[in-house]
Amino acid sequence: MNRPAIFLDRDGTIIAERGYLERLEHLEIFPWTGDALRLLKRAGFATVVITNQSAIARGLIDEAFLNQLHQTIDTRLGSSGGGIDRYYYCPHFPDAKVERYRQVCDCRKPAPGMIERACRDMDLDPARSVVVGDRWLDVECGRAAGTRALLVRSGHGSSEVDIAPPEGVRADAILNNLMEAVGWILRSSSR
Repeated sequence: MNRPAIFLDRDGTIIAERGYLERLEHLEIFPWTGDALRLLKRAGFATVVITNQSAIARGLIDEAFLNQLHQTIDTRLGSSGGGIDRYYYCPHFPDAKVERYRQVCDCRKPAPGMIERACRDMDLDPARSVVVGDRWLDVECGRAAGTRALLVRSGHGSSEVDIAPPEGVRADAILNNLMEAVGWILRSSSR
């Protein structure tokens, strides 16, 4: 049976926005992230991070560092009872400095490739799932994949709400942060 998932943008949604996060000591997990993830897991949702990581294509970090960063997030969230089931990232960028990542792909948000891959890999149902992110491109990605989509004001979201979304793109709700988004998800899923 296909399981519902919450597809989470990383920077600005579960961790503080730092631009290109190049050092582990700059990692700051929002104080509500662990509790929010625990509530989602308890409700039966898979938790999946989907993140554009053009810093790899730009030569600012490598994939080994990105994996180390994600392991550090998992370690710090470990005591909360929540956590991330899997991370998907797009290392591509059309103007990449690192040639092997210089391409237009189907995984760079707002394209839905990361969600589609996660659904195949993890037997997830996009129609029962929700994307949560701090940018309109996260909302657009969710819509393209057939999920509901929430915009949070944390990270870039505080300025994103002031600009018009791409034509035809709308959020199911605009909320302050991931914890408020989880409340919305749990209320709307229990109907």
